[in-house]
Amino acid sequence: MSDNNNNLRKWAIFSGIAIQMGVTIGIGVFVGLKLDENFPNNYSAYTIIFSLLGVFISLYAVIKQLQNLNKKD
Repeated sequence: MSDNNNNLRKWAIFSGIAIQMGVTIGIGVFVGLKLDENFPNNYSAYTIIFSLLGVFISLYAVIKQLQNLNKKD
């Protein structure tokens, strides 16, 4: 029973990490789109920059969370 609860806990943690990644990247894209609307350019540069920034921030957060998860185990 304890092993089953541990597996469920890890599944919940990883699901939360995936949701957090999606939200972080989505916020970056949203900010970039709004900036591109207000400051038009030929390449949608703000959307590209902020979406990539969101990806890097979310990857950093995932790595930190996985490191903390490994320390606890």
